Amino acid sequence: MQNFKIKLPSEAERALALLESAGFEAYVVGGCVRDSLLGKEPNDWDITTNATPKQTCACFAKFRVIQTGIQHGTVTVIIDGTQLEITTYRCDGAYLDNRHPAQVTFSKRIEDDLSRRDFTVNAMAYHPKRGIVDLFGGCDDLARGVIRCVGVAKTRFEEDGLRILRAIRFASVLDFVIEEHTAKAVHQCRSLLSNIAAERIREEFCKLICGVGAVRILRDDIDVIEQFLPELAACVDFDQNTKYHCYDVFEHTLQALALCNGDLVTRLGVLFHDIGKPRCYTEDENGGHFKGHAHIGVAMVEEIFSRLRFDRATTEKIKLLVELHDLPISPEKKAVKRLMQRLTDEDIFRLLEIKRCDRLAHAEFFRVLPPELEQIPHLVREIREEDACLSLKKLQIGGDDLIRMGVPAGKRIGTILQFLLDEVIEERLPNERQALLQAAEEQIKKD
Repeated sequence: MQNFKIKLPSEAERALALLESAGFEAYVVGGCVRDSLLGKEPNDWDITTNATPKQTCACFAKFRVIQTGIQHGTVTVIIDGTQLEITTYRCDGAYLDNRHPAQVTFSKRIEDDLSRRDFTVNAMAYHPKRGIVDLFGGCDDLARGVIRCVGVAKTRFEEDGLRILRAIRFASVLDFVIEEHTAKAVHQCRSLLSNIAAERIREEFCKLICGVGAVRILRDDIDVIEQFLPELAACVDFDQNTKYHCYDVFEHTLQALALCNGDLVTRLGVLFHDIGKPRCYTEDENGGHFKGHAHIGVAMVEEIFSRLRFDRATTEKIKLLVELHDLPISPEKKAVKRLMQRLTDEDIFRLLEIKRCDRLAHAEFFRVLPPELEQIPHLVREIREEDACLSLKKLQIGGDDLIRMGVPAGKRIGTILQFLLDEVIEERLPNERQALLQAAEEQIKKD
C-alpha cells in the first residue's frame, strides 16, 4: 500500500504544482488519502504545506482565496469551482477548552503536522512523486480495519472532545473496530462531549447512524451516546412485557435499524419511533402497555431535535413519521389521499419502510408484513398519474366563485372550500365545476 498511486483531481495537482513552483513543500492529506486507499471517491481534497498562510495567499493571488481559519493556518482556495482547503504545517499548544488549541505554531516539518492529527488512518499524506507519508501505521490500520489514535488516546480526546464521537463514527461508517487503548479512552473521556457544540455532535451522530456498523456501535457505545441522548439510553433493558415483542425497547429499535434500507430521515424515524415508550409504560394482568407512546414520542423528538439544533424541516418530518408509525393505513384510495395531504410521496415511502422494519423486529409470530405495505405505493403512484385533487389549488372552483355567489370575504369562504375538498377526497363529489358550484350553493343556503 505504501507504493499505492492516488489519482488526484486536476485542481489538486495544480495547487501542489503552484506551491512547489514557489519553493514550498505540499501534500494532499487526511481523509482524501484514507478514502483513496479504501477505493472510495473522496468528497474533499485537503492540502498541507510548509508555506505560511500569507505565502499561500500569495501563491494563489490569481484565484479566489477565503481566509477560512487563517489564525490556525487554513485558507480555502477555489480553482475552477473546486474548493481546496490548504493548511500550513503546525504544532498545537495546550487545549484549554477540550476543543481549540490555545496557541498554534507553524512548522516546516510535515512530521509535526501529522503527529497532531486524531487517528492513524487520517494522519497520512500523499505526493504523486514522493508517495505516501505514513508515520503512525495508518496503512496497516486500514488493512486491519482498526481505528487507533495517533499517540496517547486520552491526550487526543482531552485536546478535542469531539474526537470521541468521531472515533465511533468512523468505526460505524468504515465498519472498523476501535483499538483497545483507544476504546478504553473513548469510554473514560465520554463526559468531555458535554463541552462540544450541539451542531457538531449532530453532524457526527447523523453520519454514525448511516454507517454500516451503526447497530454494533450504538449497542456497544450507548454510554457514550447517552451523553447527548439520555432518552435513548432510557430504552436500554426496558422490558416490553408483551407477547408481541421478544426484545426490550432498545434492542427492538436496534433490530429495526439493522433492517432499514432508507436514508438519514428514514433511519432517524426508525431510531426514534419508540422513544416515548419508557415514559408511558403501564402494566396489568395482560402484560405491558404503551398507550400514547407515539404522541409522547413526538414531543420528545421536538425536544431532542431542538437540543441538537436540527433544522425545522427535518424535525417536522421525523415528528410526523413517529406520530404515524403505529397507526394502520387502509389500502383504499380515500385513505391514501388523506395521507398524501399530510406527507410527500417520499415521506410516505419512508413511513412504510419504518413500519416494515418495526414489524420485522417484533416477536417471530408477529413478523408477517401486512399486505398494505406493498399495496400503498401502487396507490400513491396511481393517484399521481390521475392527477387527483388533493389540495385547494386543484379544486375546480375558488374563493372568487364563492364571492360572486354572495359569500362575504372571510373565514366562511375557507370553510366552504375545505368542505368541498373533503367531499372530493372522500369521493362523494367529483372535482367538476358545476357539481362543486351546486354543492357550494347548498352549503350557502344552510347559513
